[in-house]
Amino acid sequence: MSRPLLLGLLGLGLLAGCWLLGGWRGAAASYLSAWLVLLALPVGALPITIVAERFGKRVRERGGVEMLAALRRLMALMPVAALLGLPLLAAVPVLYPWVGAAPRTPLAALWFTTPFFAARVIAYLAAWTWLAFRFARPFDEPGEGRTVPAVGLHAVVGTLFTTDVIASLDPRLDSALLGLLVMTAWSGLAFAAAILLAWEEPEPVGRGRTPPGRGRLVPLVVLLGLWAFLHFVQFLIVWSANLPPEVSWYFARGGGLGRGLSIAAGIVVVLAGLATLRPGRPTTRILAGAALAVHALEMFWLVTPALRDRFVIRPADGLAALAVACLAAALHLLLRGRPAPTARRAGRVA
Repeated sequence: MSRPLLLGLLGLGLLAGCWLLGGWRGAAASYLSAWLVLLALPVGALPITIVAERFGKRVRERGGVEMLAALRRLMALMPVAALLGLPLLAAVPVLYPWVGAAPRTPLAALWFTTPFFAARVIAYLAAWTWLAFRFARPFDEPGEGRTVPAVGLHAVVGTLFTTDVIASLDPRLDSALLGLLVMTAWSGLAFAAAILLAWEEPEPVGRGRTPPGRGRLVPLVVLLGLWAFLHFVQFLIVWSANLPPEVSWYFARGGGLGRGLSIAAGIVVVLAGLATLRPGRPTTRILAGAALAVHALEMFWLVTPALRDRFVIRPADGLAALAVACLAAALHLLLRGRPAPTARRAGRVA
């Protein structure tokens, strides 16, 4: 039995177990959360790669070749993430409260309909897939003519996607910062994953050398700091304005597990900032793993309380995460294809 088929069957079996444990509604929430973690890898890597492309020569001179290669490996998952997101369109009636609800405005009567929602999600995924293919390989000459419009398109698509797919799950929070916050979290998750995937650059030599690991640690700290600041600003606005619906949105994501996640996230941000004083490669990798775990749990923190009214991690969530990982690996192997016979013979001869 081929590896993709085995992984695909295992993923489908895990999804069946997720459905048995959580029912249609619970399984859909778990799958959506796990899929958002998968989507964060290519979508979060996309703006970093685009910006690095704009300053390609400077990035290469500072030892960012391996990191760019790892980010492009993550961007190659975009077609896989797009395909695995399509089954969620069938779960729209059980996920979103606006299905069947009376529209409040004429625009809402058009906007909040299942066919138009599905068309928008497909358009968002298609735009990200096009950008991933567009920047899959480095350009000969960097230029603002392609990088600036690409970043703008990503920002627009990311904001609309967050509003449609995440924010409309729980309309109690009316925040203009949520789109930027989620995109920052995705970029932090993708950059942390790239640190774990990338080969180590040769140790710098010469008078202007930087400590090993600093070139990767500093961008990670910047992303973590911006993400923590956006969370703090959103929380401060809600609490200072004393808005009951928004407060209830946060209460649903509180509890012991929610507070524990917040404390753990704060510790990771503080330790990452302190690590810049004495950077090192092992420290950078440990912090990258911690940041990856925090951002992954954050996707469940955003989604699941909308359907459970409290933040808890259930066995169905773990099964859904494993199922998405298996299905993504199977699709990635199928889309990548097998090497040509000539290439295989050449490899054996070498």
